[in-house]
Amino acid sequence: MNKKIISGLLFSFSLLPFWALYLLSDILYFVLYYVCKYRKSIVITNLKNSFPEKSEDEIKQIAKKFFHYFPDIIVEALKMRTITEKQIVARIELLNPEEVYKHFETGKSVIGVTAHYGNWELGIYRMSLMTAYPRLIIYKPLNNKDFDQVYNSLRTRFGATMVPMKQILRHLVRLKNQLNMSMFVADQTPLHQDSDYFMEFLNQDTLVYTGAERIAQLTESPVVYCHIGRKEKRGHYYCKFTTLVENPSTYQKHEITQIHNKFTEKMIREEPVYWLWTHRRWKRTRTTEK
Repeated sequence: MNKKIISGLLFSFSLLPFWALYLLSDILYFVLYYVCKYRKSIVITNLKNSFPEKSEDEIKQIAKKFFHYFPDIIVEALKMRTITEKQIVARIELLNPEEVYKHFETGKSVIGVTAHYGNWELGIYRMSLMTAYPRLIIYKPLNNKDFDQVYNSLRTRFGATMVPMKQILRHLVRLKNQLNMSMFVADQTPLHQDSDYFMEFLNQDTLVYTGAERIAQLTESPVVYCHIGRKEKRGHYYCKFTTLVENPSTYQKHEITQIHNKFTEKMIREEPVYWLWTHRRWKRTRTTEK
C-alpha cells in the first residue's frame, strides 16, 4: 500500500465525527476480542508475568478492559489528520505545565520521558501546542517506510519535529544555543545493538533503552516525566508532568534509566488497563543471539 492510498484512507476516516469513530471502536472491540482474538494470548501472558499475584479472573478482567480501550486509541489516531487545535486542548488537559516552564525560565532545555500509555499520539499534539520552543519527538522508525512517512507527517502537524533515535545528537548540536524539549517514548523494545542494559521491570528481566539518560547527561538537562492518563469521559485525557531528575550529572550510570522506568512501572501498576499490552515487550533476553 503506497503513501497516497494510506493518506487518502486516513483522511477519509478522520472526517468522521467522534461519535461515529467510537461506534467503530465498539465494533472493533468485538472483532478483536471475540472474533479474531488479536494478540489475546500475548496480552494474557504479559499480564500474568507482570502481575503473578493476581488471580486468573483479575487477569481476564484487566485484559477485557484493555481490549475495550485499545480500539479507542486506534480510532483517535485516525482522527489526527483533521483534529483541530481547539479539540486537542479540550481533550487533553495539562494539569501542571509550569513544571516544564520553570526549567525553561532557568535557561535549561528539557528531556521529556513518556510511555505507550493513555493516548501518547494525541499527547504529541498537546505537547506541540504548549510551547514555541523546538519540540523534538524521538522515535524508532517503522519497518514500513510508506506508513512511517505518512504517520510522521501527521505527528508534525502542530510544529513538532520527528527525530530517529540515531540522529538525536545531530539535531541537538544544531539547537545547542536554543532551548528545546526532546520527548522520548522510553518503553519500547531495543535491538541488542542499541542497548545492552537489562533491569527488572514488571517482575521481568527487561532490555531497556538508555538514550534519555545519555542525552540528559550530555546536555545537562533535567528529566521530566509526562504521564498521560485517561479521564472517565471517553476520549478525554490529562497530562501531568513530574521532574524526576534536576541535575543529571550527579547520577551514576543507569541510575536515571532506573528512575524513569520505575516511574512507568508504578504508573502501570496503579492503572494497568491503559498500557500497550499487545506489544511483545519481553522478546529480548540475555541469551538471545545478537
